[in-house]
This record gives sequence, C-alpha cells and structure tokens, in this order.
Amino acid sequence: MANIFDYLAWRADVPFSIDPFNEVDNLVLSELAYTDFSGIVGTAPVSLEDACTAYFARYNREEVLQRTTYTGKAPLLMEDMVRGARFRSMTLSHYFSELDKDQNVQIAAITLHLPDGTAFVAFRGTDGTLIGWKEDFGMGFESHTAGQQRAAAYLDEVGQATREPLRVGGHSKGGNFAVYASAFCAPEVRARIREIYTNDGPGFRDDILATPEYDAIVPRVISIVPDTSIIGKLLGSEGVHRIVESSASGLIQHDAFTWQVLRNRFVEAAATEMGIFIDQSIKHWFAEMDDEERRTLTDTVFTAFETAGMENFHDGTRLKRLETMYQSLRKLPKEQQSDILRAVGLLFQSGGQTAWAKLLGEK
Repeated sequence: MANIFDYLAWRADVPFSIDPFNEVDNLVLSELAYTDFSGIVGTAPVSLEDACTAYFARYNREEVLQRTTYTGKAPLLMEDMVRGARFRSMTLSHYFSELDKDQNVQIAAITLHLPDGTAFVAFRGTDGTLIGWKEDFGMGFESHTAGQQRAAAYLDEVGQATREPLRVGGHSKGGNFAVYASAFCAPEVRARIREIYTNDGPGFRDDILATPEYDAIVPRVISIVPDTSIIGKLLGSEGVHRIVESSASGLIQHDAFTWQVLRNRFVEAAATEMGIFIDQSIKHWFAEMDDEERRTLTDTVFTAFETAGMENFHDGTRLKRLETMYQSLRKLPKEQQSDILRAVGLLFQSGGQTAWAKLLGEK
C-alpha cells in the first residue's frame, strides 16, 4: 500500500521536464493547503524551503506527528517536497484564510508556483469548526454561497497578479470552491485555466449546473473520489470522474492520505455496490426534503451544538461529542425535535440505516 507520502519519497526527484504534472501532484498540493501559513506566506512569493523552515520553527515536528485529524499531518509533506527536484524550487504566495461566523464562511487558499511555469491555486477543505461544517450543509439549500463567492474573488486576485497558466484544485469543500471559482471568475482568468481538480468534493445544485459559466469549464473538471464516497456524491457534478482505491473503509475514505498510489497515478477502483447504494440513498434523501426543510434542519442541529458550547468537532472524545449532541437536541423545542426526527426517518427510508452502518465501518 502506498500513499502520497510514499509518492514523494519515491518520485519527488523526478522533475516536471521528465514527468509532467499529474493527478497525484494535484492531491499533494491540495492537501498542502490544509497547512496554516499565517504569518509565513503573504502576497509576495516565499520559497518552499523558507516556508518549511518557518513552519517547523513555530510548530514542533513531534506535535504535528501527534495530531489525530485526517489533515493534521499535511505540513509534513513539505519536508519530502524540499528534498527533491520536483518541488524544491516551488514558491508560495497569496495565502488567505477567513473564518466568518456571521456569514458561515470558512475558507483558506494558497497559490503554488511550480517549476514547470504554471501556478496551482489550492483551496482548503472543511476544517473541524462548526462554521465550516455548517457552510457545507448550506450548499444543499443555497446557491452562490458567501464562501464560494470569496473563492471566485480570490482566484480573480491571483489571476490579475500573475500571467502563469493556472491549475485549480482542492480536497473536500476545497474541491467545490475550486470548481465554483473556476466557473465564476473573470472570463480572462478562466481562459488561462488548464485543469480543475475536485478531490472528493461536493457538487452543486441544479441551478448552478445549468449556468453557461459552469458549462464552459466542464471539459476541464477532473473529479477524483474513493469507491465509497459520500462527500463527493453530495449534489450534482459533471466532468471526468475517477474512482480510486483507498486503504480505509466507509467514511474514513474521505481521508485522502488513504488513497492508493502506483508510480505517478492513483490505483483505479470500480464503483462498489455499497458505493452505488449510498449514492442512491443520499440522492433520494435530498429529493424528499425541500430547501426550507434543509435550512431548518441545518439551523436546528448547529444551534444545538452552539448552545452546548461546542466550537469544533475535535473537542473531546467521540463519545463525549455524541453525548453533548444528544443532550443539546433534547433541550430543543418539540417542533424542532420533530424536524430532526423527520429528516432521520427519511434517511432510513432511503436505505440510510444500512448505508450509515457501512459508512462508519461497521460490519
């Protein structure tokens, strides 16, 4: 079994002049976007080596190794990247991060200038904050979210600051931002985009899919998902779809560090029966709720979390989080409790009870 860390150990010394940019490079850069470069990278370009040195002067390497979130070890990618010719001369610029509770926005992005003369614009996916997850849920009932619009503005800013050919990508919500920004940025910026990568990122509502802006970028969109994807199956999407093998099962496959690599590509996988079943269940569940029901459900659940004093999903153990959620939901007015019960009931009617067990890796 090999992942992107192994890819860097084996092939980081192969320059782009010998092996051009590939789908695995996309994931390496998309995962790197989970690194907190605040105070390290600004608008002006910073060398990868300098960024790596500054980051580990601030954060102890052992501390990074002990992180338990699936994106927590992303900064370690830099150590292998600086050792090889493929990425060593890369520079980083335009780091941007914003957390806006009032508008439910959690966004971060960075631009990576590669030795092949192109720039990769990488959008960060969802972090552990309640704001970030609430923003994800909001995509189910709202088109052109505040976060998506900020992503398009960021891409425009980068496009005006550089004349390099562009690639755009991200993991999870970052993939959604990458596709949206590429569609709704300025036409002159859009024309310079070579490829758009969404790595297990959610799709879009039908009204977005029907726009000429979205239609214009479809031939350049590459969607990469594991065989039991749930995040990447939310809402609709078009373009090239790739199914890849993961060393994990269920929902843990969303962790892109579990995706399997062979030389300069991912190991292909076929859609599993469970993956197809989950896809159909989610689509049926969404179809049974209108926009107002989705909005009400989202507001109700996240209000309960906030009332319980939770700010992120990394607080305490899993059992403690579940207990906190249960106690908070019990305190809600009966009408709001009914809204949640109806949504859960619809999920189970869609086959979701079996799907949920599989997603959690249960036998």
